[in-house]
Amino acid sequence: MAITDVPAFAHLTEADIDNLAFELDTIRQDIEDSRGERDSRYIRRTIAAQRALEVAGRLMLAAGSKRSAWWAGTVTLGVSKIIENMEIGHNVMHGQWDWMNDPEIHSSTWEWDMGGASKHWRFTHNFMHHKYTNILGMDDDVGYGTLRVTRDQRWKPFNLGNILYNTILAIGFEWGVGLQHLELGKISKGRDDRAATMKRVKEFGVKAGHQVAKDYIAYPALTSLSPRASFMSTLKANAVANVIRNVWSNAVIFCGHFPDGAEKFTKTDMVGESKGQWYLRQMLGSANFENGPALRFMSGNLCYQIEHHLYPDLPSNRLHEISLRVKDVCDKYDLPYTTGSFLVQYGKTWRTIAKLSLPDRYLRDTADDAPETRSERMFTDLEPGFAAIDPATGRRRGLNTAIATVRQWRRDRRAAKQAAGSDDLAA
Repeated sequence: MAITDVPAFAHLTEADIDNLAFELDTIRQDIEDSRGERDSRYIRRTIAAQRALEVAGRLMLAAGSKRSAWWAGTVTLGVSKIIENMEIGHNVMHGQWDWMNDPEIHSSTWEWDMGGASKHWRFTHNFMHHKYTNILGMDDDVGYGTLRVTRDQRWKPFNLGNILYNTILAIGFEWGVGLQHLELGKISKGRDDRAATMKRVKEFGVKAGHQVAKDYIAYPALTSLSPRASFMSTLKANAVANVIRNVWSNAVIFCGHFPDGAEKFTKTDMVGESKGQWYLRQMLGSANFENGPALRFMSGNLCYQIEHHLYPDLPSNRLHEISLRVKDVCDKYDLPYTTGSFLVQYGKTWRTIAKLSLPDRYLRDTADDAPETRSERMFTDLEPGFAAIDPATGRRRGLNTAIATVRQWRRDRRAAKQAAGSDDLAA
């Protein structure tokens, strides 16, 4: 099941974890000390480019109703919304640019182009998700209250719709994010603070109302003043652009949290958690995907989800250089640096969602040794003192080596079983 002892799972001593914290703190300090004009220029240029794209998209939609012009305007608008959501809104509201002391680019004042209120997101995401990352019962992002993404979530017949629910969530992701802070599950069970709930519902209603009015009334009405466009053509374009943004955001975020190797944890593991253990949990609970400059930018640099979880308030444009140093730290302590191509990582998330729609009795791997649900119990057969210097290589043996060893044993057992079966048939 989920990890209950992070140091034991990672095969690290208390001294190792303290040293790990010191090295990661050093990386943070180096980046904070070097923040300056090039970083502020980056975010200001990004905001200017995004706004120019939005204007261009809306002008294209007003310029003509031909299919080519409509698609050009719709896709341009969709790209604009992705940039505003991923590289600007998400990162500004994390406080990554608060050091600039610019009241227009500050976590406390930014309101993004999404159905949910920024105020709500800053609590559910910045606080609950980033502090309690992947802790079952604490982090609502583990399945978003709907999806079964680990065997620690007891299977119910409702989970048979896992694939359908994720499809709906991807298409309407902005509304899923917006509704998350309302805690609909608690409301349905009567376990909420009704006064606080009504306040949140009102705040959500105001923001959602503004968003709907802007996208589906104001802009279509404005565009319809052009003789070459219509109210309905722009309304449809805005809807499709929002879906483009929603599906892309869902894919990027899921690639960072639900592929194989993004571990889950129990509440008991956070008791007395040191800074080094918190760092370690962020590294084990997150995953990256491989990228180039374009994919890096369009993902809001969340292709570096590991680095983002280590340093959520450092500028996103610095995560690439940070990743090179974090990789070295992982290599030093023989820790996994979970990454892969975008399509592979996204495919793995869908495979997990599909697989866990079924009861556990239909799944082959054990609950402590499955790609999507591992724990320290998968290492019970390793000899005491395994996490030491390997006499054959001279390198320390840690989590990477432990996982590889257990996997090899499993392959060897399967091969032996198959060979025995072949011998029986031959006899």
